[in-house]
Amino acid sequence: MRGCLSKFIQRKRRRFCASLVRTYREISSASVDELWQQVVDFTDVSWHPLLKSTNVPYGLVPKPGLIFQAVTRFSPIPIRIFVERVNPQEMLSIRVLAIPGIEERVTYRVESTLCGTCLSYSVTLKGWLSPLIWSLSRPYVDRVARSLVEAVEKAALQAVPSKKKNLNDSCFDF
Repeated sequence: MRGCLSKFIQRKRRRFCASLVRTYREISSASVDELWQQVVDFTDVSWHPLLKSTNVPYGLVPKPGLIFQAVTRFSPIPIRIFVERVNPQEMLSIRVLAIPGIEERVTYRVESTLCGTCLSYSVTLKGWLSPLIWSLSRPYVDRVARSLVEAVEKAALQAVPSKKKNLNDSCFDF
């Protein structure tokens, strides 16, 4: 009897840990520099469907180890964001520290391809709350990469002065 009891006491409690990974890719006509500038500009997160604002000063270049706060569109409670890794003009990896029981890692990759500039947005959720958080945030996460590309392309279109064609100008004017 004593042997059975010791085996029961020594048995470790196993934790439930789910891991969800999803990657979204978008092709843009914007340059790598334009996309990269939008990704690392933490002061303007108007394109992000989940974030409302951050406390990052204008012009701050993200470096590994930077911790800042962001406010979501759904809750006034600020979340902390930690910059893990930065490869300039190529990759940015951040970790979102919202609540205990969930670990979220977000990675942005920008690369030039034959079809245009490719933006990859990867989300990794770990922890026992990840299925619940994923079910609540998935519709918004699906739109992040597309919203980022649209914001960059819209800004590029506004920067180029539009030429208004005058009806009197014609190739047949002599």
